Amino acid sequence: MIAQDVVTQPPATIKNNNIKSQSAAALTIGALGVVYGDIGTSPLYTFQEVFRPATGVALDAQHIIGAVSAIFWALMLVVTLKYVLIILRADNRGEGGVLALSALAAQSTEKYPRIRPWLLLLGLFGATLFYGDSVITPAISVLGAVEGLSVVTPKLTPFVVPISLGILVGLFLVQRKGTGAVGKVFGPLMLLWFSVLAVSGLCKVVQAPDILAALNPLNAWHFLCERGWQAFAVLGAIVLALTGAEALYADMGHFGRKPIQIAWVSIALPALALNYLGQGALLLAEPSAISNPFYNLFPSALIWPAVIIATIAAIIASQAVISGAYSMTRQAIQLGFLPRMSVQHTSANEAGQIYLPAVNWVLLIGVVLAVVLFGGSTALAGAYGIAVTLTMMVTTLLTFFVVRYRWNVPKPFVFLVTAFFLILDSALIAGCMIKFFDGGWFPLVLGGLLFLLMATWRRGRTIVLDTIRKDGVDLQAFINTLNPADIQRAARVAVYPVADPSTVPQALLHNLKHNQVLHDRNIILTVRFADVPWVDESERVQLESLGNNFWRLVLHFGFMEAPDVPNALKRCDALGLNIPLFQTSYFLSRETIVATPGSGMALWREHLFATMSRNAGGVVEFFRLPDNAVVELGTRVQI
Repeated sequence: MIAQDVVTQPPATIKNNNIKSQSAAALTIGALGVVYGDIGTSPLYTFQEVFRPATGVALDAQHIIGAVSAIFWALMLVVTLKYVLIILRADNRGEGGVLALSALAAQSTEKYPRIRPWLLLLGLFGATLFYGDSVITPAISVLGAVEGLSVVTPKLTPFVVPISLGILVGLFLVQRKGTGAVGKVFGPLMLLWFSVLAVSGLCKVVQAPDILAALNPLNAWHFLCERGWQAFAVLGAIVLALTGAEALYADMGHFGRKPIQIAWVSIALPALALNYLGQGALLLAEPSAISNPFYNLFPSALIWPAVIIATIAAIIASQAVISGAYSMTRQAIQLGFLPRMSVQHTSANEAGQIYLPAVNWVLLIGVVLAVVLFGGSTALAGAYGIAVTLTMMVTTLLTFFVVRYRWNVPKPFVFLVTAFFLILDSALIAGCMIKFFDGGWFPLVLGGLLFLLMATWRRGRTIVLDTIRKDGVDLQAFINTLNPADIQRAARVAVYPVADPSTVPQALLHNLKHNQVLHDRNIILTVRFADVPWVDESERVQLESLGNNFWRLVLHFGFMEAPDVPNALKRCDALGLNIPLFQTSYFLSRETIVATPGSGMALWREHLFATMSRNAGGVVEFFRLPDNAVVELGTRVQI
């Protein structure tokens, strides 16, 4: 039984409970720690990938300056212009991320109902690609940091993979304890990391100021144009400097737009630019430093501290992506794309701090496989980028509908800007596709499997609801035929959670048939998740009297909220319906899905949906119902 539904027309009043009344400085430092961990560790491995033999780039002054210029202007166009200045404004009541954006785009095109399902499907595709990023980011970040041991002494090279695995396994094992205490130091540590990036790069720039020619965009243009078709191979390496850009948007609900923008412009962008310039300056003087241009920025006495700080930064980058996967999964569950899972809240004060055991262990298995299969950051770089760039294109397409139909920006301007970014996204995707057989298949396979699961669950739930409506008994007609004098009444309140509030709950029919009793007050309850993140408490409850002591009750929650049903029921007092906590029973209909050949889905997909339904998390835990007040009655549904 799934007593929930997804609506596309939410209650009118919305609020964002996530952003606390903190100072701008505190939010900016916090954003630095959570939002910029991924992109902040890109200098560990990006620059040396540009000069791999496969790219055909010569290691001379002209090409070094051109490569730095291409990286710098990629950061300016994709991160600064596209995300920081434009997409951060396309928020769904303060929340960001591809699922929130797809819901916003669907709202914006309400006059075009045929487009709406495709926009939600597009957002779902982007969300599944995020999980591929969630597997590769921890692996490549930690491996890239620990590989500094090889710079200290080649004798430590065999220990890079085991040490990386130990760090990653430890990181996933502590997830269940929550990130609250650790999160408080993320910001200051990342501030230290960006300071190290800036200072180490600046020292080399001072020694070789010729590298400043890279700030001229013409050098980037000439560098790419002269490569011909090989420019795509170079773009496949340059895109590594942009991974993590999606986090700017996805984590907006935690900090707000302004702190994220301030953190980028004042700290992250200058530090990254100086470090890439510094690596280029180093190679102008010492081409042999290409073996590891990041760690070769440091004198031998400082390599050990650099390895330690880089490893800490990599752990923070990994933590941010893991937490993002938890948040994305909860959104997907409450928007109806995934079955219920156990969601553990690790903080009494912060609603966003959650832990999903199933997601945690699946991610751990994926990360361990990535480290063992690829064995190094260079090999993993081949797998990195495809999922990120495809997600960037999805974001561009969804933003078009928001800008055109919600903001009512003139059509020619919207088409021009969208076309520019789509060309840029397409070039980056083409560059990454070259690496498909070198590992790029890995995140696409992960994303494809998740997309299949999510699409199957969504379609299966639609079929189940249609079946219930078709075979069900009309609720209002049933209530009108009841004769209270002929039925024994129990002096309690019965709550029947259902997905379809227009038909009689199966649990109620079973109760009448087997127990021959009807409760004094009967509430037909439906939980609806709106396509906005937060629903105001004043809009939480929608109550309708049906006669004969029956009420139809709808509870509204946002897709970022934890659905606490007993707490929400207290609001019925103000509407004239008293629901005493210790005199209320919850009757649940647990559905057993039976796959049958027919017009629903392919039989193998029906069996897959039935398996997912059997293993879905319990209604009791998900809606926080009291264990000792729940009665479950089974029913079989053929699809």
